[in-house]
Parts: sequence; C-alpha cells; structure tokens
Amino acid sequence: MSNMSKNCTASPLWRRIQRSGIETLAVMGMAKNTGKTVALNHVLAQAHAAQVPVGVTSIGRDGEDRDQVFLFPKPPVLIWPGSLVATARDTLVRAKLRFKLLGSTGIDSPMGEIVIVKALEYGEMEIAGASRSSDQLKVIQRLKQAGCELIVLDGALGRSHHASPAIADGVILATGAAIGGGMQDVIRKTRDRLAILGIARVPAELGARVQDLFNKGGVALWDHAGTPLFQAEIASLNAAATLMSFAERDVGAIAVSGAVGRQLWRAMSSLGALKPGLSIVVADGTKLFVDALDVQAFCKQGGSLFGYRSIRILGLTLNPFSPMGGSFSGAEFLAEAETSFPGYDVCDVLLSDQQQQLQQGADHDVATSA
Repeated sequence: MSNMSKNCTASPLWRRIQRSGIETLAVMGMAKNTGKTVALNHVLAQAHAAQVPVGVTSIGRDGEDRDQVFLFPKPPVLIWPGSLVATARDTLVRAKLRFKLLGSTGIDSPMGEIVIVKALEYGEMEIAGASRSSDQLKVIQRLKQAGCELIVLDGALGRSHHASPAIADGVILATGAAIGGGMQDVIRKTRDRLAILGIARVPAELGARVQDLFNKGGVALWDHAGTPLFQAEIASLNAAATLMSFAERDVGAIAVSGAVGRQLWRAMSSLGALKPGLSIVVADGTKLFVDALDVQAFCKQGGSLFGYRSIRILGLTLNPFSPMGGSFSGAEFLAEAETSFPGYDVCDVLLSDQQQQLQQGADHDVATSA
C-alpha cells in the first residue's frame, strides 16, 4: 500500500472542500485527458488521510486501462480501504483489490445492476455508475445511509449534469493542455466554460415566480408585469416553435427546466432582440449547451440570464500534459491560470504533491541532522 495517507498533509484544495461543508462533490473535466482522474484520486487520498468516510460513484465509466475514445493509457481510479463504491456489477471482475458486497440498488445499467461495495484494501477499480439524474440521487442517498460523509461523483466526456447543484453541492473542474490550441487558447476556453457554469442565481422575486415551473418541469413564459402567458410540461427540444409563437406578445421572462441547445437558444435570442429586458431562467449552467459568446451577445442586447440554482466551483485543477502533443510547463501554466482566474482556487495537484514531498524530505533531513 502507498504511504501517502500516512504522510499526507492537507492540500489547499482539500482544506477548501472541508471548509465548504459539502456532502456531494462532482469532479468534471473540460475534455478527455485534462486530469480529471488525477484530481479525483487526489481528493480520495486526502479524504482517507483525514479519516473522512467517503463514497465514490460515476456518471459514466472511469478507471479503465485505456481511454475509450483515443486509446491512450489512463491513470487508474485509486480506492482506499474503507471507501464505499457504487458501480456496475460487471466492473467488479476487473477490480484490483479485495472488497465486500454491501448491497444492491435495483438500478440497472448497460454493465449490470449498480451495487455498493466496501474496499477492504488499497487498489484500482473501474467505476461505472448510474447515468440518469434520478438514479444518481438514489445512489447518493444509499451511500449517505451507509455512513458516507462525502460522496465524490466522477464525470464522463460530454456529460456535465452530474455537476448540477440538483445533484452535487460543489464542483471541481479539470482543465489542461489536452484541450489543444496553446496555453492562451486553453485559458480562453476554460474561462468560457466557467462563464456558462457560473451564471448568476435568479433574483428572489423572479425565482418565486418560476418555482412551480422547475418543480413540474417544462417551459413557461410571463409578460413584463409577471402575468403568466404559457406553461406546459413540454420537452425543451420541442420548445423553440412554441416560444416563437409568442413573438407578437409582451414577453418579459422565459423559464426552461430542461437542456438548452442551439435551436432553443436561437429562438430565445430572437425573442430577446424583440423584447428589451427579457429574462431567461434555466435550471443551472450544466443545462446550457451554447457558447459563451452567444450568452454575451444576448446580455449585450439587454437580456438577463439566470440559473434557478447556482453552481459552486470549489476548485480548478490543471494538467499541463497532453498525450496528443503540445504540453506546457507546469509552473508556467499554473502561474498563468492563477493570474487569469483570480476568483477561483487554482492548483496542479501533481505539482503540489511533488512540492509537498520535497518539503517533507527537507524537514526530515533537518530533523535527522539536528
């Protein structure tokens, strides 16, 4: 077993997580190979060192030997003794540790039923969890009932809904050189993603007005005086034509509970151009599948965009290495990101771990020579 848990000093990222008091933490990556699994392993090691009972699950599949898209070797998910893992039954045959089956969930997945196991030793696991948000909430509840004080949710490429505040109390976003385009381009793309995830929470008065819509789901419109014009439990994918049918009406606010793609956004932007001061409320930033420039253009024309819930970004982790080429200097990337994202806790967990080990070695030398 690694001695990391014995010698591990709490990292700034872990101290931030503990101070936050959260119970569920989502780790999501900007793209493949941006260091999400490394960030996940850092959190799990820190939780074990702090003796915090932790549960782990995934919105997709992680921990496999090779990236399923590019076939590059991947770092394994490292599980510590005592941790609980919610994963598909078929993954257990590849687990490189001893475990105890605690129970089943009744939730099916393409890789078998989601079950909960307890790790009996340190080792590697492949994790494949529930894919639907409703099932994720059930799994989280089961892990809490089993005594987990922190649930860590591991994301998958193209799926960010596990980071929704409806599921996770806080988010760690992993970014890195694998996004491509050079350091400044990575910084820009990360800034754009943070702008989408970090849309402001809806003001109280408007929030009270849209609450029923978000409880029931669907789409709703109001005029500038707050009078309801339309509300129905329709899918957001089919909502664009419905919204445009109100082009001649006085529309002051729109609320959409589901995903907002380009077609729906174009309809809402068109209404925004016709209706000065239009307010749009979405569930949260994970439901927006549009570019930050689109949002900026909407706001410049006088519109306002809000999230019914706000996303809490607890940390931004950096990976200067790219398996496709174009890697950065870790120290330069960290310095540039700290300057570019002053409102966020930015770290390179591998760099900080290396610095910690060097410091521990220096402290040991001093103590030995004293």
